[in-house]
Amino acid sequence: MDPIANPFSPGAGAPPPELVGRDQILSQAQILLGRVKQKRPEKSMVLTGLRGVGKTVLLNEIERMARQNDYRTILLEAHEDKPLGVLLAPGLRNLLYELNRVAGAGEQVKRGLAVLRSFIGAIKVSVGELTLGLDIEPARGSADTGDIEIDLPNLLVAIGEAAEDRKTAVALLIDEVQYFSSKELGALIMAMHKLQQRQLPIVLVGAGLPILPGLAGDSKSYAERLFAFPEVGALSESDAIKALAEPALAKGVRFEPAALSEIYRLTKGYPYFLQEWGYQCWNLAEQSPITLETVQAATAKVISNLDQNFFRVRFDRLTPSEKVFLRAMAKLGPGPHRVGDIAETLKVKTTSLSPVRAKLIKKGMIYSPTYGEIAYTVPLFDQFMRRVIPD
Repeated sequence: MDPIANPFSPGAGAPPPELVGRDQILSQAQILLGRVKQKRPEKSMVLTGLRGVGKTVLLNEIERMARQNDYRTILLEAHEDKPLGVLLAPGLRNLLYELNRVAGAGEQVKRGLAVLRSFIGAIKVSVGELTLGLDIEPARGSADTGDIEIDLPNLLVAIGEAAEDRKTAVALLIDEVQYFSSKELGALIMAMHKLQQRQLPIVLVGAGLPILPGLAGDSKSYAERLFAFPEVGALSESDAIKALAEPALAKGVRFEPAALSEIYRLTKGYPYFLQEWGYQCWNLAEQSPITLETVQAATAKVISNLDQNFFRVRFDRLTPSEKVFLRAMAKLGPGPHRVGDIAETLKVKTTSLSPVRAKLIKKGMIYSPTYGEIAYTVPLFDQFMRRVIPD
C-alpha cells in the first residue's frame, strides 16, 4: 500500500492519528483551565507514566486546549544539564513582551519585565549564562537573591499579576520534569503554592516518569495538595484496537481481527509500539485487509527499528555495571522486582547494589513503584536486554 498515505506516526511526541483512551485526563485538564480562568482554586497537573505512553502528545494537546481557552502558553522540555531558571526565562520574556504589546499595557507588565530582569541578573551571577537583551532597569530587591526557591515564586507572582492585569491567563507546560533538581522542583512547587494562595491565573501542567509524585513529596510535603498526578498507562485492548483500526479504515483499509489481537499481544497496548507495528504493517501489506501473516512478517522489522532507536539510545548511556544490573532484572522477567532478588541473581549483597540503583534512577531507567521494588521506565526493555546481552 502507498507509504505516503500511511496514517501511523511512530516518533517522539508525534501525534497519533487517533487519540484514544485519554478522555478522563483531557477532561480533567479542561476543568483545570476553566476554573483557574474564573479564579477558582484547582490542582495543577503532572502527568506520569513510562516512556512511550504518550505523555508528550497529551501535553501538546493540553496546550492546544489552553490556547482555545484564550490562555497564553509556554511549552518547555527540561534537560539534565540546563537549570530551571535558564529554561524558563526566555519563554517568560516572550510572554511579557506579548502582554506589553497589548493596547493599554499597564504598570504590572512593566514591573513583570523589571522583576524578570532582576531574575536574569541573579542567574548570570550564579550560572554564568543567559543574556536575553532586556533593556530595562531591574526591580531591586525582587527575585534577585540567586536562590531559586526565593526568586522563582516572586517572579511567577509578578508574571501572574501582569497576566491578571491584562485579563488573560497563562499555562506553563513542562515535559521531563524529573530532570529538575530537588531544589528546583521545590521552587516550582513553592511558586505554584503562592500563586494559588493569591488566585493568580497561572496553571502548571507537567509530565514525567512515575518517580515524580515521590520526588515532589520528598521536596515539599504539601505537593499532593497542590498537584494531581494522573497516570498515563498502556491502552486497554479495545482502545488499542481502536487506535489501529479507525485510522486505517479512514483510508479504506481493514485489519483482520486476528492481526489486531496479535499486535495488542506484542505491544501490551503501549501507544508508541502500536504506532510502530501499525506503520510497518501498512508498508508491508500489498492490499486490504492487513492479515495476521502481515503482522508476523512485519514484527522482525519493528523489533530491529526499536532496538536501533527507541531502546539503543538509552542502552548506550549505561555504564558496564548498570548494564549488568539491568540484565539481571531482565533475567527475572518484566518486573517489578525486589532488589534482594536482583542481588541474589548477581550473587552479591543487596547493599552493594545501592550506588548503581541510585544512578539508574537518576538516569530515568528504573523507578520504584512500591517500597523495596524496582521496575523499568521503558516498556518491554527486559526483552531488549535479553536480545542485546544473550545468556
